[in-house]
Amino acid sequence: MILLILALLPYSVFGTDHVGNGNNADSETAHMATNGLPFPWSKVRLPNYIIPIHYHLLIHPNLTTLNFTGSVRIEIDVKNNTNWVVLHSKNLKITTATILDENEAYRSDKVLPVLEYPAHEQIAIFSPKILITGEKYFLHLEFAAPLADGFYGFYRSTYKTKHGETRVLASTHFEPTSARLAFPCFDEPGFKANYSIKIRRSPSHTALSNMPIEQTVTLEGGLLEDHFDVSVRMSTYLVAFIVCDFKSVTGRTSTGIDVSIFAVPDKWHQTHYALEAAVRLLEFYEKYFNIYYPLPKQDLIAIPDFQSGAMENWGLTTYRETSLLYDPETSSALDKLWVTMVIGHEMAHQWFGNLVTMEWWNDIWLNEGFARYMEFVSVDATYPELRVEDYLLDTCFAAIGRDSLNSSRPISSAAENPTQIKEMFDTVSYDKGACILHMLRHFLTDDVFQSGIVRYLRRFSYRNAKNEDLWDSIANTCSDDDFTSGEFCYSSSQAAKNAYRYAGEHLDLKVMMNTWTLQKGIPLVIVDRQGSVLRIRQERFLKTAQPSDPLWLSLQKGYLWHVPLTYMTSNSRNIGRHLLETPSDTIDLQGEVRWVKFNTDMNGYYIVHYEGDGWDALIELLKENHSTLSYKDRANLIHNAFQLVTAGRLPLNKALDLTGYLKSETHNVPLLQGLGYLETFYKMVEKRNIADVTENLKTYILQYFKAVIDKQTWSDTGSVSDRKLRSEVLSMACDLSYLLCVEKAKALFNSWVKSNGKISLPTDVTETIYSIGAQENEGWAFLLEKYNVSLSETEKHKILVALASSKDSEKLSRLLDLGMEGEMIRTQDLSSLIYSVARNPVGHFLAWNFVKKNWNELVEKFQLGSFCIRNIIIGTTAQFSAKEELEEIKAFFDSIRDQSSQLRATQVAVENVEKNILWLERNLEPLRMWLQTHLH
Repeated sequence: MILLILALLPYSVFGTDHVGNGNNADSETAHMATNGLPFPWSKVRLPNYIIPIHYHLLIHPNLTTLNFTGSVRIEIDVKNNTNWVVLHSKNLKITTATILDENEAYRSDKVLPVLEYPAHEQIAIFSPKILITGEKYFLHLEFAAPLADGFYGFYRSTYKTKHGETRVLASTHFEPTSARLAFPCFDEPGFKANYSIKIRRSPSHTALSNMPIEQTVTLEGGLLEDHFDVSVRMSTYLVAFIVCDFKSVTGRTSTGIDVSIFAVPDKWHQTHYALEAAVRLLEFYEKYFNIYYPLPKQDLIAIPDFQSGAMENWGLTTYRETSLLYDPETSSALDKLWVTMVIGHEMAHQWFGNLVTMEWWNDIWLNEGFARYMEFVSVDATYPELRVEDYLLDTCFAAIGRDSLNSSRPISSAAENPTQIKEMFDTVSYDKGACILHMLRHFLTDDVFQSGIVRYLRRFSYRNAKNEDLWDSIANTCSDDDFTSGEFCYSSSQAAKNAYRYAGEHLDLKVMMNTWTLQKGIPLVIVDRQGSVLRIRQERFLKTAQPSDPLWLSLQKGYLWHVPLTYMTSNSRNIGRHLLETPSDTIDLQGEVRWVKFNTDMNGYYIVHYEGDGWDALIELLKENHSTLSYKDRANLIHNAFQLVTAGRLPLNKALDLTGYLKSETHNVPLLQGLGYLETFYKMVEKRNIADVTENLKTYILQYFKAVIDKQTWSDTGSVSDRKLRSEVLSMACDLSYLLCVEKAKALFNSWVKSNGKISLPTDVTETIYSIGAQENEGWAFLLEKYNVSLSETEKHKILVALASSKDSEKLSRLLDLGMEGEMIRTQDLSSLIYSVARNPVGHFLAWNFVKKNWNELVEKFQLGSFCIRNIIIGTTAQFSAKEELEEIKAFFDSIRDQSSQLRATQVAVENVEKNILWLERNLEPLRMWLQTHLH
């Protein structure tokens, strides 16, 4: 009877005032549910008149049948009279649905019909009695599903014990839109609620969730049911639960928070460093944010199958094993740095993201840009010996690489459906977000920045915030005394002008920061020095277009930034400041200067071009006395020069001349910056089989950097900086077949094989040693065998990179097939394997053809929009630099237009190849000529 009534229902009972608001479907745009009836809601976003207050969730996974069952009772607040409840559910079989009143009595039939609309991953439950505004109701649902394959929702993972036995566990990953795969819910970040979670398990397993266990009940048949404490208010994507048989190590912070690290039992000995780092970082954040961590515990767990690096579920952060486990036997200095930074990132999220959450995914950078930036702030404060600030430059260089393409996007961008939302987790949100925050911190001073973000976190605790809420909080410079009873302070005198002075000028912080978050791209600041006057102008920096191009004006139109400029001159070590808010401006200096260097220490997010003899003066300065400038300034100059070459704004020989001073460079950051560009050019000409330039460039690098290469020891001694340099320089030298390097690596590899892998190799150069060993058939086979039995994920990663460096295409094909099977090589490592094969000159077509052939399966494994799919698309195509290859890429993207049209990554890939083609057209001949004149 109810089904018949359902078909005849007028839509007006959906929500009494929603028809007129345009928030509802009308009969012309009606969406059909799976049973052929009209679905009562047409939008991707849920209606906002039913608000979840509290979820009572019971989950029972069966690790033998690999299914799970569950029930959820959601307390809801009804804002408008309605007969319908619409919420999210995906791939769940709903077995029972009913609505209860505040006394938990049934409102009508015990079982109500459930309409499903899979296109929007929504279900609708119809209540024959109208739900009245202001009354309290419970929505009760029972459901079942298989544990998911892959990496989203409530999914299964496996590991092998050292005795070869396979064990199963079940874990969750909900960000951004996958909580709906595990239980029916209002799966949007704005619908925060409390959670009471119960999990059923066998006595041989442990259950974990966001909160500690309050009690454990024994059920019939010997099953146990863990009841977890009620959670704080949080978004669905932060809910987590895991059933496993892991071992843990536990410590406690000075404020009494229990911190535990969980791993598979055989890897328990690799958990101790993470415990020390997590305790230290959690204590740092409590002080820095001046807000206590609000939960009684923080668990960190290494999941054997995990697509991303880690996930910040509140109180139960999940990690890929390489991001949490540190094995002193096999982990290098860089592996230690990585683990520390990932933990720093996830701990920052406990405040940025968890305590205060973005209102919608368009502002995901408020979570990710902050957490990426706080990695640097926190690790610098807690582990200064790791020299983490050296890597901030690399982060900003990566952001600029993406942002100087027209296919970039604004930091704050529209995103509606799950694919668009997944694509928001990219270089722009993370790296550019971190770099503009770094610029802002230097611009405002550390203290003002810190007090501003503390105000933001206090004001929006347990709530949601937008981009502008952050600028309001930072611009509102009330003192702590102005806080009253937890209210946010806006004194009337303050409200009149929330502005700072910078270089003697007033500025409106919100207006300024909107130029960095609401428009895409990066400014190019052009400096023309005329006597004691600097003429400066700004334009949008683009690597694939030049002022002579017909499209140039349209690509520049409307772009203007408020750029906080900093500079030094030959006359003064004091940092000059100037706010550039207009297309052009002038700066008057005290007297004439020989040189000027903008963007001091690269604290700003912009590229600088020096017109006239500006670059010549800087080249001369570096030759005479490079230590006049800081190592960051030197790295920044090298980066800017080669970026300008790519954009066709500076001749290649000028940038190469600039690197001439590197013979006397002692700091690894500028040294590796210069080497990195030379190596990139080498790989490009090598892949194009341009024999003379390839040979000459190789000879030049080995001749020119011989002293640096020969100075490296095959050991693990020295600072993190020394060790990073050793790792990169020896890898390059062996890659370029430098005889001393190859022979040393071979000798170390052979003695390692002779000991059957028992002796310890120096961890910083292990990958290089393996890569040389992998060039021989026996060495390759031995490495594959070791890969299969190793209990260290960092060691396995190094072996896999080495196996993918083989010059035998059959071996490379075999590796890709093993990655696709997902048994020996886990599916989580497939995207980085494809990328490693693509970087190999023998493998770049192989990898691309593999991606084309297996495209549908890859999308099924990783989901459209995921960062793995992005890495596969951009990583395999970045190796191409010929017009025919560009046409082939475009043709393939065209053949999958349904999917590729949804992806920004395909536009990035096309533009990268266009950039490579342009580079070779402009610079191949100049490179050839320059090498001929500079080779001894």
